[in-house]
Amino acid sequence: MEDLALRLRDAANGHLARYEPLVLLVAPLLALLAARALHAAASTVADRGIRAVLVALAMAAIKLLPGVSGYIDAEKRKVVDQLQSGGTSTKSSLRIELPSVGLSNEVINDLETLKARDVNWQGKCSGTVYIPGSECGNHFDLINKAYSMFSHTNPLHQDVFKSVAQLEAEVVQMTAALLGSKEKSSGGQICGNMTSGGTESILLGVKTSRDYMCSKKGITKPEMIIAESAHSAYDKAAQYFNIKVRRVPVNKEFLADVKGFKRCINGNTIMMVGSAPGFPHGLIDPIEELGELASRYDICLHVDLCLGGFVLPFARKLGYPIPPFDFCVKGITSISTDVHKYGLAPKGTSIVLYRNHEIRKHQFVAVTEWTGGLYVSPTMAGSRPGGLIAGAWAAMMSLGLNGYMENTGHIMEVSKKIQRGIEDIPELFVIGKPDMTVVAFGSDLVDIFEVNDIMSSKGWHLNALQRPNSLHICVTLQHTGIYEEFLRDLKDSVNTVKANPGPISGGRAPIYGAAGKMPDRGMVRELLVEFMDSSC
Repeated sequence: MEDLALRLRDAANGHLARYEPLVLLVAPLLALLAARALHAAASTVADRGIRAVLVALAMAAIKLLPGVSGYIDAEKRKVVDQLQSGGTSTKSSLRIELPSVGLSNEVINDLETLKARDVNWQGKCSGTVYIPGSECGNHFDLINKAYSMFSHTNPLHQDVFKSVAQLEAEVVQMTAALLGSKEKSSGGQICGNMTSGGTESILLGVKTSRDYMCSKKGITKPEMIIAESAHSAYDKAAQYFNIKVRRVPVNKEFLADVKGFKRCINGNTIMMVGSAPGFPHGLIDPIEELGELASRYDICLHVDLCLGGFVLPFARKLGYPIPPFDFCVKGITSISTDVHKYGLAPKGTSIVLYRNHEIRKHQFVAVTEWTGGLYVSPTMAGSRPGGLIAGAWAAMMSLGLNGYMENTGHIMEVSKKIQRGIEDIPELFVIGKPDMTVVAFGSDLVDIFEVNDIMSSKGWHLNALQRPNSLHICVTLQHTGIYEEFLRDLKDSVNTVKANPGPISGGRAPIYGAAGKMPDRGMVRELLVEFMDSSC
């Protein structure tokens, strides 16, 4: 055996003797670089698909041609200008310096002047405002008064503002009780915190899952699996926290594809995401099946209840066929739910909940080496407005179980009437089978974005969707007395587009349509970034 090894060594040395030493040194390095490049290319193709990669390469090559890059920039500027034509940009009229002399109480007049420029949102916005009536209504007065009583408080200083700390704890516990904390199957340790909104609740849920799985399994290259219908806040979280997203197409019913999720699970998977319901189509993902998958592979499952948290528990009590969605489902590790939507709390109030304290500990940030002293913070914000916490507490306590039950009955009934009314318009179809209060609809016969432009001219503000091109209305208490007008206007808008197809002057249908068809999604992203940069 030793002789064989010696002969192999001599043969190898004899073969390599003809090469320069420098070549022998550089060749393995070049081979390593080539292997890494091939691996990166293969990973990119696996993540984005060969078509998207080829399109991106082709566009990059085209931009190198003389004059092409400048032409594309000019066209992007035109699109951004058209997007801003609706008056969303206020840069031209901004004050850029403090007044030399303070205006005192005159500022209220200025605020009223600015507020008068807002659109008439009562009843005609998809979602947006969930409290019924006008700003002078009883519920608005209640939460505004509660806010003003605690507008000076900050729960960061718990030793000073003990009242706000108690209010937050009670809001969290009342919300947890709605979502299964009292059931034996939940484990009896449900805990959480208030946040500034659904996005922060989702960000915290993702960050906590990442750190928990790193501690538990040592995962350093985290990945999460989401359906393509999952909220864009998960993409934001992935960018913020350096997590790879594996996006799975929805199934024929526009729900999260459990089999597709299973195929994506690997040693780096930290979490999966389910929605109840998803923002685009108002459909509840198969949470129970996702929970079984999460339990089997010992990974986290976050359920997005931002829209459904203050509707689904009451709809279930009212007898609607609501599939499982809360902590009674084994495998769910965290839930996000917004109090400022159907909870009718002031804007900027949401909750993130965890199955137990061991998971939630990974949400906190503790700093021991700061010269300013010892520091620990539960959420992304340090200072937080105690007034919002008081407003949320006041909303929940004033409404009570009976109030939420009554509200849910109204909006669920109106949602079903809107769904049936849309189904009665021959040119339209409803996407999926809505479980809650979001009704999405499209058309194979008319341009749905042109329909949206006509609806906008009638004062309606709907949400434009893609894949497929469609619109949705998120039904609130604002719509309970005006839904028949919505259906009449929608039918009239469809007939108008059918009789006179083509974009209207100043409409956004061409932009929405072109954006949906553009194969280079990077360019669409650039347009969005340019628009945002010009608008804020």
